[in-house]
Amino acid sequence: MTRPLHPTALVTGANRGLGKAIAAGLMARGCAVTIGARDVTLGQAAADDLGCGFAHIDLHDPDSYFAALTRSGGYDILINNAGTLNDVSLLSPRSSFSEEMETAVHAPLDLVRLNLPHWQRTGWGRVVNISSVWGSHAAGLEGPGAYGVAKAALNALTRALARDLPDYVKVNACNPGWMSTRMGGASAPLTPEQGAETPIWLALLPDDGPTGGLFSNRQPAAW
Repeated sequence: MTRPLHPTALVTGANRGLGKAIAAGLMARGCAVTIGARDVTLGQAAADDLGCGFAHIDLHDPDSYFAALTRSGGYDILINNAGTLNDVSLLSPRSSFSEEMETAVHAPLDLVRLNLPHWQRTGWGRVVNISSVWGSHAAGLEGPGAYGVAKAALNALTRALARDLPDYVKVNACNPGWMSTRMGGASAPLTPEQGAETPIWLALLPDDGPTGGLFSNRQPAAW
């Protein structure tokens, strides 16, 4: 089937920064967007600012996103944007490894599974996993603590999902670049709007577009 005239989209972790910019960009292209956020107050305020829907989604609380997906019936576009970054060694007992793997891998997989019945009904779907150059083996798998490991695992999940999902559901990962967000810091060279360009492009790929890839600036990137 062809793309819906006004695709529905869920963007996780979208009360600020890159997620909010992606949501705004999708709305400007005719999508009916819902933003997900762990903090209800901040999330609803961002949704009110954008003029879009809001869903309470805490990726460490499966009941929250199960309820959100059940109420909605699923979304045409899923943007797995939410992320955490902690500068604590993997060898430390204070490592955030479990937390970051839950955010970057386990919960996004759950969201894909919950969305699958909707895609099977409509015959069209797009998944965009927000990764990072720090999750690239080719770039040295850098970054603090568990962050790079979690993003590398998200990249692997992307490739595996492309094998298991129906052909009409395209799933890709992207490196949006170093942006001036709370996570990226004020000295970053890109704005969230610039970082959002590739995720938005992947979210609206035509039927002959790529799947199972990693992209930066709309170009294939090395794993």
